[in-house]
Amino acid sequence: MRASKAIVKDCGNPHMPDDLDTLQGTWTVTALQMDGRKMPPDALADASIAIKGRKFTSFGMGAEYAGTIELGQTKKSKTFDLLFTKGHAKGMRQLGIYKLDDGMWTICLATRGEKRPATFATKADTGLALETLERGGTAARKTVRQKPPQRRIEPPPTAAASGDATELEGEWAMIGGVLNGAVMSAAMAKWCQRITRGDVTTVLAGPQVMLKARFTLDASRTPKAIDYVNLEGPQARKPQVGIFELKGDSLRICMSAPGKPRPGEFASKAGDGRSFTSWRLARP
Repeated sequence: MRASKAIVKDCGNPHMPDDLDTLQGTWTVTALQMDGRKMPPDALADASIAIKGRKFTSFGMGAEYAGTIELGQTKKSKTFDLLFTKGHAKGMRQLGIYKLDDGMWTICLATRGEKRPATFATKADTGLALETLERGGTAARKTVRQKPPQRRIEPPPTAAASGDATELEGEWAMIGGVLNGAVMSAAMAKWCQRITRGDVTTVLAGPQVMLKARFTLDASRTPKAIDYVNLEGPQARKPQVGIFELKGDSLRICMSAPGKPRPGEFASKAGDGRSFTSWRLARP
């Protein structure tokens, strides 16, 4: 990991920097845009970030993350680094910029790669997330929830597929998921979809691409086997092994973390790094 060019403030000082003092407490996510697409308001239910000292905890949207935050300053922007100690991003450092204005915290974060955002904007396939947060709980979200949610989000273009369609072809709506032993919230699950074309499958959470992989199936195994080669993101070019079960329009997939042995059952427990997801065929 390349060293950040930001000048990191000394958060070990007994007197924390002014902005870190200001950030202490809980912030409610009122708007979120990923890869140039807005997340529906309902997907933000109960989403928040809590700051205590140098530590942060992020709740909602089907997962919990934790780690430490470092504030800094460049000539153009206020900066922050997130070092994750919990969640699927554990061990990763993500770089961002931020601004504080009268009880509103705006952040732009690079969810992949080592290049810090230059502006408060996102574009397709950049991996950038733009969030607006406000002090407080549900009250801070009232103006957002006045807008009716949109059930379906048009996905970004998928990678070019090669080969014939498989039995997993089509668009799948998520029924539920368990990630590293943590049960995904129903509010988040309903915004997730899987799009499979030929030998390429893409999993989206709202507009964000969570997984894009080329896959192969082996029906001779029991349970049936599915193997990924990730096409982008932190796991790009890394293989993953898993199992799947297809009954009518219902699909179950359990994948191990890259480099881990193939699971023998459809389950995920805390610390195993597995993802266990269930799907319903929405469009063949």
